Amino acid sequence: MFFGFWDFVLIPAILVSLYASSKVNSTYKQYSQVPSKRGFTGADVARFILNQNGLHDVPIEVTGGHLSDHYDPRARVVRLSQDVYYGSSLASLGVAAHEVGHAVQHDTGYLPLYVRNTVIPVTQFGSTAAIPLFILGIFVSSETLMGLGIVLFSAIVFFQMVTLPVEFNASSRALATLGGEGFLDEVELKGTSKVLQAAALTYVAAALTSVMELLRLLLMSGILGGSDD
Repeated sequence: MFFGFWDFVLIPAILVSLYASSKVNSTYKQYSQVPSKRGFTGADVARFILNQNGLHDVPIEVTGGHLSDHYDPRARVVRLSQDVYYGSSLASLGVAAHEVGHAVQHDTGYLPLYVRNTVIPVTQFGSTAAIPLFILGIFVSSETLMGLGIVLFSAIVFFQMVTLPVEFNASSRALATLGGEGFLDEVELKGTSKVLQAAALTYVAAALTSVMELLRLLLMSGILGGSDD
């Protein structure tokens, strides 16, 4: 019942995800070993950009983990991993500037970020309930439950898709500031750009995976003519 030709639609997404994960780790590792010429740390860059945009009240905290850097819109705080906070590599500066870009997006009301934050509660519920509801619908032959599962999973797809412009824009802001303010020269920017492009690929992979999983559910439900007889 749960295995059919529809499962093969996930294979391209799985391959892209594996490549993206490998790419971001290898690229980050490579450029985390290349120090910036001016020696500014990720924390220095983050604080400068925040202050430049009038966000003096947004703190920068050190968080544990590897590549765990993020901006928390609820607490209005930028959290950087130790390597990024204290590091002065091309990778550290790129990641720090990228995360601060989200803080600037938040402050300026960047629409895609607002939309993404708005659907987070639905997405969180959908990530927990969508598949169980769909499977239950198959077991009890309920098109209603299967449909509800598909609707909830569609919210996850929407979240992943709207995340793409959010991440791309934050990276564009980061590179423009790092170059425009003289933190990195033209050659250094190319290395930092590769780090951010590799990171962006992980979001593309996540979006592709969610789209393919939704297609799989639609095929399994029979909506697209793929139900088992």
